[in-house]
Amino acid sequence: MSENVALVELGGFIRDQRRQARLSLRKLSELAGISNPYLSQIERGLRKPSAEILQAIARALRISAETLYVRAGILEARDGDSDIVDDILRDTTITERQKQVLIEIYRSCPRSAAQCLWAPPAPPPGLRRAPP
Repeated sequence: MSENVALVELGGFIRDQRRQARLSLRKLSELAGISNPYLSQIERGLRKPSAEILQAIARALRISAETLYVRAGILEARDGDSDIVDDILRDTTITERQKQVLIEIYRSCPRSAAQCLWAPPAPPPGLRRAPP
């Protein structure tokens, strides 16, 4: 993928996240501490933001900076992780805070024990679990 296409896709993703968060361009630029015209250029794929700028935008959007780094080509996606995280981030039915909590819970689960989030609790001492 060419760098121009990647920048347009990154900018589109940032714009989509801003709209989902119901923030104006001006408000996001204020929260991120960058100029309104510069943010507009990033969203249109005309500028390549630094890691520091991406971090500021991520913080203002309340999304993972890692997500923006991967989309910008600064980091490589973790195997199997990005699809789930991207799905959570794209969900328009939950709040930004709920998205962050879900991502934190997902990432806290060891890969070798992915069932940890869904495993039933252990029975109290002295009781046996009923067979399924």
